[in-house]
Amino acid sequence: MALRNVVTEGDPILRKKSREISEITERIKTTLEDMRETMESKGGVGIAGPQVGVMRRMFVAKPYPDDKPEELYYMINPEIYEVEGEQEGEEGCLSVPGMQGKVVRPQKIKIKAQDLNGDWQDYEFEDFAARVMCHEYDHLEGVLYTDKAIEVYEAKASDEEEYAEE
Repeated sequence: MALRNVVTEGDPILRKKSREISEITERIKTTLEDMRETMESKGGVGIAGPQVGVMRRMFVAKPYPDDKPEELYYMINPEIYEVEGEQEGEEGCLSVPGMQGKVVRPQKIKIKAQDLNGDWQDYEFEDFAARVMCHEYDHLEGVLYTDKAIEVYEAKASDEEEYAEE
């Protein structure tokens, strides 16, 4: 596996909508593993294809960094099909280094996606986990958290060491 370069704000690739994956090949699986390694090396809790220059509908996320840090999700062709409630919280992104922002997201979501075997799975996420999944999903649509932020500000050093959402 290999670490990938993270694409940063200003690169037009981050503003494009990703294409669906028609077949889950070994290359796709290797790319997802590279994304996982890159995310973990940067201290992130999620990373999407466009952030490593891959315009495919896939992301990797660890939405429970404190409670279940080993729990990892590979989301291929994800679709958020139900949202409920509202929460406001801080987000950061390795594609927007040194910045954070307050963003309103759903409190709870239902999402379906293919796993590494190509099987469709249904998931429910709440609170921070829902925030992570929505953040990553937005990357596939060419949307950055700064587009939705109520305010964006420079991250404090202690905040940057917290979870850098992708």
